Amino acid sequence: MRSARPKVLHELAGRSMLAHILSTILAGAMGDIAVVVASDGDGVAAEALKAAPDAKIAVQRERRGTAAAVLAARDQIERGYDDILVVYADIPLIEASTLAAMRTELASGADVVALGFEAVDPAGYGRLIERGGRSVAIREEKDASAEERGSRMCNAGPIAFSGAEALNLLAAVKPDNAQNEYYLTDIVEIANARGLLARALIANEKEVMGVNDRAQLAASEAALQDRLRRRAMAAGATLTAPETVFLSYDVKIGRDVVIEPHVVIGPRCTIEDGATIRSFSYIESARIAGGAIVGPFARLRPGADIGVNARIGNFVEIKQSAVEEGAKINHLSYIGDARVGAKANIGAGTIVCNYDGFAKHKTDIGAGAFVGSNSALVAPVTIGDGAYIASGSVITKPVEPDALAVARGRQEARAGWAKAFRDGHKKG
Repeated sequence: MRSARPKVLHELAGRSMLAHILSTILAGAMGDIAVVVASDGDGVAAEALKAAPDAKIAVQRERRGTAAAVLAARDQIERGYDDILVVYADIPLIEASTLAAMRTELASGADVVALGFEAVDPAGYGRLIERGGRSVAIREEKDASAEERGSRMCNAGPIAFSGAEALNLLAAVKPDNAQNEYYLTDIVEIANARGLLARALIANEKEVMGVNDRAQLAASEAALQDRLRRRAMAAGATLTAPETVFLSYDVKIGRDVVIEPHVVIGPRCTIEDGATIRSFSYIESARIAGGAIVGPFARLRPGADIGVNARIGNFVEIKQSAVEEGAKINHLSYIGDARVGAKANIGAGTIVCNYDGFAKHKTDIGAGAFVGSNSALVAPVTIGDGAYIASGSVITKPVEPDALAVARGRQEARAGWAKAFRDGHKKG
């Protein structure tokens, strides 16, 4: 990845690859989890426990291959399980149903189940070798015969094996290869040599695509976004140009929501039934209630809570603020650390001055209030229900309900001044 960040902590749709795979395992109720990390993997361990608090962390002190990594969790394996399922955090799109199918194969009599896929281009992949309905080997491409390399049946990586046979199979793996490493894939041949039954299960290639560089990370992001968009549309949302909309893994989108082109929706967002998100809007950690319209070119930052039938227009930024039912902020405004009451109207160019250089302060705008264009509300300040703020005002004191507040310099006109000014400069 050419990164200071461990590979499995790189994100897809707002969540690390490691958290994606752990979430899948938890969703499928797969049982106890052991996460194997490197000796310098404190950050990976912390992310694992954040995603799966009950997981056990096992440390691989010396990197000697995948079988050695699994044996780093020997203490966990020795507790005794019906089956052991080994998955990789850099295959983040695998589905819980696929993992469950691997376990079902074990329950139906197999001792080892290897997950494979039929590759469009098998170059570079290890091959799954089958004979007579049995998996007999997983062969690295460089070690495969010409006939074996002609196969498009490739090894995906995840593998499951009988809990009763686990330690015996792992102990039999030897570092008989140029890398002098212990390959977990060798247990397929070991199982066959011992008269045990090994089978292959075939998954969709996109589901098991691995991530080893930034290009593959982007490809996985594209595949996951397609999955998230289809899920939103299947649940009743309209995405008018789906390929241009980017969704977080945890977004909640209701029925009859309309999302126009070029919208980004980040983590912890809820968009309720009947809301509309117009083009080029960016939303994160926000709630948008039914009937509300947001955008185009709007930015909702964390803590934005947009009420029923509210209007957030172009080039409006909302942060840590509640905009109540029917309120309108239609253009060119910033609202931060505030409440905008029901049916209030915020004029173009209005800003809430919420930060004094040391602390954030609150602004409360009452129901039905009217704030004229190009006004500045200096927090902390309260504007009462139905109050009227004259355009261009700088409000620093509370405004009573239904009052008019004017806070600007008085206009003065001097006839002929501009001409005299220009004429004076021409003479000079």
